[in-house]
Amino acid sequence: MNALTDSETQALHAIPAPQLPAQPSQQMLLVPLSRLRPSRRNVRKTAGPSIEALAASIERVGLLQNLTVTLAADGALYEVVAGGRRFAALKLLAKKRRIVKDWDVPCLLVADGSARTASLTENVQREAMHPAEQFKAFAALVAEGRPVEDIAADFGVTPLVVQRRLRLANVSPRLMTDYRADAISLDQLMALAVTDDHAAQEAAFYDAPEWQRSPGALRQRLTEREIGADHALVRFVGLDAYTAAGGGIRRDLFADDEATGTTLTDAALLERLVRDKLETLAEPVRAEGWAWVNAVPHLSPAERQAFQGAPRQRREPTAKEARRIAVLQGRLDRTDATLEEAYDADDEDRAETLHQRREALTAELEAVQSQLSDHAPEVRAMAGVIVTLNREGQPLMHRGLLREAEAKALRALDAARQRAANGQTPCDDGVDSDGSTTGDTPRSAEHLSDRLAQRLSAHHTAALQIEIARHPQVALASLVHILVQQALQGGYRNALPLGLRLSLRDRLEDLAPDWPESPAVLALGELRQAWSDQLPQDPGELFAKLLAMPQDELVQLLALCTAPAVDVVTPRATASQPGAELAQALGLDMAAWWKPTADSYFQHVPKASILQAVAQFAPNEVPRLSKLKKAEIAQEAERLAEGSGWMPAVFRRKVPEVVKHTEAEASGD
Repeated sequence: MNALTDSETQALHAIPAPQLPAQPSQQMLLVPLSRLRPSRRNVRKTAGPSIEALAASIERVGLLQNLTVTLAADGALYEVVAGGRRFAALKLLAKKRRIVKDWDVPCLLVADGSARTASLTENVQREAMHPAEQFKAFAALVAEGRPVEDIAADFGVTPLVVQRRLRLANVSPRLMTDYRADAISLDQLMALAVTDDHAAQEAAFYDAPEWQRSPGALRQRLTEREIGADHALVRFVGLDAYTAAGGGIRRDLFADDEATGTTLTDAALLERLVRDKLETLAEPVRAEGWAWVNAVPHLSPAERQAFQGAPRQRREPTAKEARRIAVLQGRLDRTDATLEEAYDADDEDRAETLHQRREALTAELEAVQSQLSDHAPEVRAMAGVIVTLNREGQPLMHRGLLREAEAKALRALDAARQRAANGQTPCDDGVDSDGSTTGDTPRSAEHLSDRLAQRLSAHHTAALQIEIARHPQVALASLVHILVQQALQGGYRNALPLGLRLSLRDRLEDLAPDWPESPAVLALGELRQAWSDQLPQDPGELFAKLLAMPQDELVQLLALCTAPAVDVVTPRATASQPGAELAQALGLDMAAWWKPTADSYFQHVPKASILQAVAQFAPNEVPRLSKLKKAEIAQEAERLAEGSGWMPAVFRRKVPEVVKHTEAEASGD
């Protein structure tokens, strides 16, 4: 749509060069329109799509170029051998009753033998006007005082087309010279026309290397300090409110639509309006009794993770609430299954619809479950709230946030209450002053479907298995940990969820189709094969071999046999992940055993989640990727993630609270 259209170009080409004097064998005459008919000897066989535009131009400014005709064999009619488009436009005007059927048409009568030559000459020997000349011509008409609407009507185009030509005519003379020399494309010129500042136009083009001179890159360079009208902050405040406050806007006449072509030039004003509106929303929240309430337009994931979640008091659901939760969970399960089918079929439109349905169901389920728990008044007296915006520009309330000092104080208060309830003094049980419990809110499930969560947790399991096979001390401690809980402590009540099971069964391949090619699986397989080659198959010989084996080798073998007992597969896309303590003890780095690729991750999450991930390791690429299809975004995300070390949140290591406390005690904190 940004190129010159045929209708615009052809309408402009209707302005001819002056006609040469007629040759002796030629004669100028006026022929009634009703006595003209097309000739088969006209070399131009296609009239083109711009007849209506040409007709409108002829109606306003007249027929500026004659037709070329020959006398028909019957001597009553004339055949048009050159000027077929003009003839068709005149016929259209007569059909619409804008001119009479016998309107006198200026014609050049040529000899019958030279008819085809005359037709070919008219169509071949003319040279189209360079678009740059058209731009300047439009500007000259405006300079003469012609209204834009009149110019548009004269040439059968819309006023927007005229405005675009005027904008192009105002591009830097240096750039226009290079455009005439074909050193700059029309698309590049239109991108540079987003601003009227010639110095900025030239700097954006000439200071950039050639490979960074695409229209998109040029437009982004010129508007990098501006904010698009579809930005979340603008959606929150409203474009009308921004302009009413005196904010300036810039409209790109060459954009696909008004929304994408409008940018806001006063970022500081927009930020102030956002903060003022957020403060208004924060006022009723302050009345809820929180220790502090902050209103901020932006809250990055890293900034959010600096806070811990305050504990809530939970009650059992009523029978009605329990039924509602079961119904919503069932709908969510069915939606997840259908969503995976859509991802596998690469049906992006259906997947987007299903994802929106899933988000609605998840939000409704969370709303029902949130009613079952709340923060106690004493917790609110220590915790706070951040009022911010989500990526869609909707208000978002993060209630029950604790800074590190507040979290320690709350844990100490809880520990003191427990000691008081047990009749103990503060030093009776040696509990650390900051307690050992945490109110951390579980990490986001990243909009993962249950199937993808199972697939990722299968790779997590495989990585833990090879690592525990390489760390005999951790394997021995983990195995003894289970045995002590079973043999000495009466089962698994209050057990630390290491993620080990005594029953060995291999179920990972059913959950992750790419599991057999996993580096962790291959490494573990090689290690198992090496040991299998050394051990006899006969049970009696095997026992004798083990009895004679040095203890360190026996412990290594024990570690290898413990590896299949690791099972941290999660059946659902929950925020909590088992095996965190085991991963911490092993120093697990998932980047050594799993890579985020299009097939392993990006194709199985929504488009918005891919862009959110890319924003963490290649933020400058997000605007470009957002215009692509999901499959292309997934492939680009795989390429950009290579070597970045980025991992989904479910794979990022989080130091368990009990480990934090141990380190604090060791340092004397």
